[in-house]
Amino acid sequence: MGSGGSARRLWYRRPAADWEKESLPLGNGRLGAMVFGGIGEDRLLLNEDTLWSGEPRQLNGDADAFAASLAEARRLAFEGRYRQAQDLVERDLLGPWNESYMPLGALTMTWQTNGETEDYVRELDLDSAVARVSYRQGGVDYVREAFISAPDQALIVRLTADRPGALSLGIALDSLLRHAPAPSDEAARVWGMDGRSPIRVNPNYVDDGDPVLYAEGRGMTFAVRVAVETRGGAVAIGDGRCDVRSADEIVLKLAAATSFAGYDQDPASSGRDPGRICAERLAGLAGRPYEELLARHVADYRALFERVELRLGAPDIAAEQAAVPTDERLRRVKEGSEDPALTALYFDFGRYLLIASSRPGSQPANLQGIWSPLLRPAWSSNWTVNINAEMNYWLAESCGLSECHEPLFDLIDDLREAGGRVAERHYGARGWAVNHNVDLWRNANAVGGNAQWAYWPMASAWLCWHLWNRYEHTLDETFLRERAYPAMKEAALFYLDWLVRGPEGVWVTCPSTSPENDFLTPDGEAASVSYASTMDLTLIRELFGHVAEASELLGTDAALREELEARLRELPPFRTGRHGQLQEWIHDFEEADPGHRHVSHLYGLYPGDQFVTGRDDALAEACRTSLHRRLANGGGHTGWSCAWIINLFARLGDGEAAHDYVSTLLRKSTYDNLWDAHPPFQIDGNFGGTAGIAEMLLQSHGGELRLLPALPAAWPEGSAAGLRARGGWQVELAWRDGTLASAALTSIAAEGTTRLRVAWAEAYELLCDGRPAEGARIGEGVVEWRAEPSRRYVLRRVSPVGGEE
Repeated sequence: MGSGGSARRLWYRRPAADWEKESLPLGNGRLGAMVFGGIGEDRLLLNEDTLWSGEPRQLNGDADAFAASLAEARRLAFEGRYRQAQDLVERDLLGPWNESYMPLGALTMTWQTNGETEDYVRELDLDSAVARVSYRQGGVDYVREAFISAPDQALIVRLTADRPGALSLGIALDSLLRHAPAPSDEAARVWGMDGRSPIRVNPNYVDDGDPVLYAEGRGMTFAVRVAVETRGGAVAIGDGRCDVRSADEIVLKLAAATSFAGYDQDPASSGRDPGRICAERLAGLAGRPYEELLARHVADYRALFERVELRLGAPDIAAEQAAVPTDERLRRVKEGSEDPALTALYFDFGRYLLIASSRPGSQPANLQGIWSPLLRPAWSSNWTVNINAEMNYWLAESCGLSECHEPLFDLIDDLREAGGRVAERHYGARGWAVNHNVDLWRNANAVGGNAQWAYWPMASAWLCWHLWNRYEHTLDETFLRERAYPAMKEAALFYLDWLVRGPEGVWVTCPSTSPENDFLTPDGEAASVSYASTMDLTLIRELFGHVAEASELLGTDAALREELEARLRELPPFRTGRHGQLQEWIHDFEEADPGHRHVSHLYGLYPGDQFVTGRDDALAEACRTSLHRRLANGGGHTGWSCAWIINLFARLGDGEAAHDYVSTLLRKSTYDNLWDAHPPFQIDGNFGGTAGIAEMLLQSHGGELRLLPALPAAWPEGSAAGLRARGGWQVELAWRDGTLASAALTSIAAEGTTRLRVAWAEAYELLCDGRPAEGARIGEGVVEWRAEPSRRYVLRRVSPVGGEE
């Protein structure tokens, strides 16, 4: 017991007291649990990813009225009457609030303690996705293990003790939602609860009327069922609970389901019976031993998790650090210590969280992943698609988790339909449009509130980046033709219609905002609505370029391609402002909040690739100036914003600044359980931080691969295996003394001219099958050759670099 075990684990010497800061998350994409590891009482807080408030609803508003108000808002913005334009937008062009993600409930186990607790360890093993608690009490060693299986769609909990008959406990279910005990099956030892979700839950920041509303016979229904299997002892079931006495071993198998049958189906009359679904799942698990279920779970999980391995720092030092509890390691980092191995653990935890919260067939990871015990969760636990939902998936392709990207693509498929109705009615346009918030019912209209965040019909462009990113990493032409291109094309049609001629005679967006910042008008008044924000135009340039490239690759839509290319030539240019910064708006306004957490205008640096160092140096430097100005005024103060900054500095090739913000993320925006603190808990910072660490080690934008492009001095030694690069590459890296020792590139789908940038390139040779690669050219920091598919290329150092002797 104690400090032994895997280095890739989170572990602690005391139970969790706070769900947000200390509990350990389990999940299979659909079902989630937060484990506390208590003594005398243990609670597992539960979620199911389709359990939301609300029901499908009709799109609000009259198309003619929207058109008239839109025209007037444009007139006001073009006349420089920005505050009046914003007031009109907020009065006439916003719609209803999103619905909220709901807590499923809690599984609570209680028992009599017996003496002092010794050798307590609570852990989450990232190598197996198993949470474990072990301790000694009254001379007995107790162990509790829990995991949530994707193959078997169930939460499995096992309790053991090394003394026969030592396990006696009560087990109960409860929920913050309306619920009642379900009929039990004493013969099968199955019991549970049934419940119903409200038809409306206002966002936690809205105080209008009754914040939680139920309606008889309406809303989502849900069911939870628990099967109890024991070795020895007696079991009594009744009144929605279970009591076990004097057992040698207890195994709980929990299934949960809802009546959700699709975003456009009424959950109250969908015909989907969650109780029957649970019963069927548990029937399939009946009698199957714990060891078999564990083996199936671990094999499924490891097939994803073991694709990538990261080591930072010397192995012996990493082993010493792993012997220290995770909260103690984090405390030391917050006090100023360096712990590269903790950074590697944070990276692995981010990959774990995506596997646990996003699997094929599940909903996408929301603002809290799938973990929220609150009736009114922060920002409704929705999908905020002006940065946060997208950040959740920045790591998916680069870290080898393409399958985990699938739920976001499913969301895009739904939004093509729901957003198509928004585009037609609210904007009089073709294609599909999505504003900044989306819920389970695929609400795509502008919600209520302030236009600085609510009015932003640009999300379909950003979401399409993910489709293109998948294609660029895999070169899967079938995916491009059948799934990505249709959505991208339809989004491009919307923006062709959304663009209007501005006062300067070029095509602009209007009304336009730069999420979620305000500028100061010439009169000193704060406003968010103008026209042609830099982020709008960056997204449109990117989307039009990708659609044009895809249409050429697929040999289709030549006329559309010509139209997009012509429109691109008539967009306003990117502009540098009076401070040398990349302008955030079409005019060189001052920011109302110079330290704002959003850096929307820098999208083209990351995740986009319109400002590439070595190609677009003037604009890249303008981005650097913008970033430094934002940070000098207090920017990067939320977890997810800090994570974005890591990626931005990585793209600028500034490893020391990127590392500073990795450290800041750990020191200021990470809880003891390594969850990201906005605050409160928001999972995007975990995912963005993981993506940023990968981006510091490997980049593949702008037509070339870059090895160790932002390696900081704090990581002088390390290795990474399994990272993926655009162009169909899998990459392995090893470095010593801050320079590349060797690299191996496997061409999963790559073919043709490949350009690789690495410091001191002339000190290396490129091998294929153990021999110098034919036709390879090396010089001026670049290695270039013609790659063949399914081949492994090795970059080996053959002479000293830098000041080495």
